[in-house]
Amino acid sequence: MAVALGMDAFSLGIGIGLKGIRLRDVLRISGIIALFHVLMPLGGIYAGHFVSGLLGHVATMAAGVLLLLLGGHMIYNSLKGESAQSMDYRSSVGTFLFAFSVSIDSFSVGVTLGMFKADILLTVLLFGFFGGLMSVLGLLLGRRVSENLGGYGEALGGAILLIFGLLFIF
Repeated sequence: MAVALGMDAFSLGIGIGLKGIRLRDVLRISGIIALFHVLMPLGGIYAGHFVSGLLGHVATMAAGVLLLLLGGHMIYNSLKGESAQSMDYRSSVGTFLFAFSVSIDSFSVGVTLGMFKADILLTVLLFGFFGGLMSVLGLLLGRRVSENLGGYGEALGGAILLIFGLLFIF
């Protein structure tokens, strides 16, 4: 389950990496994603049996809308060129939004796990480890590919985020 949740971080990391990212930022963003992958399911586990039905759907919809906005913004900026200000994933707000969007499904899974007698410490540590690892791999892969795509990397990354946003919603 931890690997499956980390796949979101991997896939979306490719989209962000396509925009171009420094190695130091890869490590910082991945560390924050790992932290979110620990905190979000932990919060979900504790909220577990109270709001499981409603929260799973609402959380998925919120993540989808957020990804649509981020992806649309990236595509818009790639078409406008240098004149449009881009969402800076290195900023605190940009990093928070990205980490939140890839970790919100961990909260939903945590809600479900809260109804069972899961080993909380092991569960959240595995979620954090694989969320961080998969985001590093995705960001690095996107970074590598962006070197070959040039200016089209940001548009492709935005399209990936847009597609995932639509998949989350529908």
